[in-house]
Amino acid sequence: LKKVIVTGAGGQTGQSLFRKLLACPDEFEPLGLVRSEASKAALIESGISESNIAVVDVTDREAVAAVVGKDTVAFCIATSAKPIPGELDPDTGRPIFSFPNGGPDIVDWEGQKNQIDACPSGVHVVLCSTMGGTDPNHPLNMLGRTIVDEKEIGGNIVKWKRKSEMYLINKEKSDGLIYTIVHPGGLLNEPGSERELVIGVDDDLSYGDTESRTVPREDVAQIMLESIRYPNVYGGRSFDLRAKPVGEGVVTTNFETLI
Repeated sequence: LKKVIVTGAGGQTGQSLFRKLLACPDEFEPLGLVRSEASKAALIESGISESNIAVVDVTDREAVAAVVGKDTVAFCIATSAKPIPGELDPDTGRPIFSFPNGGPDIVDWEGQKNQIDACPSGVHVVLCSTMGGTDPNHPLNMLGRTIVDEKEIGGNIVKWKRKSEMYLINKEKSDGLIYTIVHPGGLLNEPGSERELVIGVDDDLSYGDTESRTVPREDVAQIMLESIRYPNVYGGRSFDLRAKPVGEGVVTTNFETLI
């Protein structure tokens, strides 16, 4: 069995991946990391065994390192700072993020760095990032960004994610990690396994003969799982992921040849 750790297992994309791994007990032994006892209780109530769940704050470097064993084969990062819709800090006017310890500089950089550093040589790190890394003015970078005393403060979610990606790529060279970085387009809360998936690079929408900028979360989770299943195919790869609308093209079923 492949021991696989999934962070963000209480969130939407991370939980989808976690459940897919649990559904393959002859192949994977997953451990889902969540940030609160409430998230753990919700997963247990949904039928997941307590032995498959751990409460870990990814901004706590030692806590993350403590759950990674020598038998860990893959480490899937699905944590992300998310602004709470409609909620602003009364003092700064900036969005309040759902993660209790901070925004993207803390979660998407420091937190992801902690997760990457916790992995010993040979571990396959599968990172769920986002499209938009080639655009400094991407809307996600604007979110929460303010100018104070002519200095830029806050925001830059995609930039912080990009910094983590580069850190992971360099760790492959220095520490022998294997990496796969997935850049999903706009995430849809719609069923997976119903669309033709499109692989690309550099935010170039000319790939795949579609202008679609979106992809279901379930399909993102499936790609992350397939990356673990086929490390010789997906290892050392960083790519964009979109999906054609339902009914267009041929539903993707062969993930070994997709990329």
